[in-house]
Amino acid sequence: MERPVKVKVDHLTKRFGDLLVLDDVSFQVKKGEFLCIVGPTGCGKTTFLNSLTGLYDITAGSISIDGEPADLKKHSVAYIFQEYSTMPWLTVEQNVQFGLSIKREKPGTVRRQAEKYMEMVGLTPFRGYYPDQLSASMLQRVVIARAFATEPELLLMDEPYGQLDTELRYKLENELLGLWKQSGTTVIFITHNIEEAVYLGERILVLSNKPTSIKRELENPLPLPRDIAAPGFIALRQQVTDLIKWW
Repeated sequence: MERPVKVKVDHLTKRFGDLLVLDDVSFQVKKGEFLCIVGPTGCGKTTFLNSLTGLYDITAGSISIDGEPADLKKHSVAYIFQEYSTMPWLTVEQNVQFGLSIKREKPGTVRRQAEKYMEMVGLTPFRGYYPDQLSASMLQRVVIARAFATEPELLLMDEPYGQLDTELRYKLENELLGLWKQSGTTVIFITHNIEEAVYLGERILVLSNKPTSIKRELENPLPLPRDIAAPGFIALRQQVTDLIKWW
């Protein structure tokens, strides 16, 4: 059965003065899809996310969620930034509860949801710790658990593992895939790491250099969990690499 369209980007254009960053970008994201967007550093990937969330006014075109103009007051959207965004004065548990509290969920719901997602990412033994007592990977777990605890309809992730070493990144990526499969959340994942895009995405959008357009859309049929040494993985990774290399 064909999944319905969750996000529709239609002829999106963004200028900063005379600088054209996004040039007539159009694509769709299906409900429950894990979409990776990959492109050269500085090509405008983050500008797209900031346009979707309304942090930037778009110059032309439109972005819709479930057929309506994207509006964070109406649509449940979570955003995980490149930088760690834990609040240092709150414990792990309080950080995970924070988004639910902002949404004014009932205290019992806040506790249950936080408990559920802390357990899923291995944070329960550290619930009383503060961020300055945690490693980099644990900090990212807090941020991810906080995002999923609100059970958003759309999760935006902007290079969340860029500061981690390879071993930690794979571990957290596997946890992320587990959370995504259980929750059914639609995920748009931004990265400049080609291997990460091939490891995670059901579909990969390859962007050009600025002014940014979509160079290619690639389906990723490789079964999960993915083997980075498998011939199919290596072939798809090389295909994406070649697309980015020859802009």
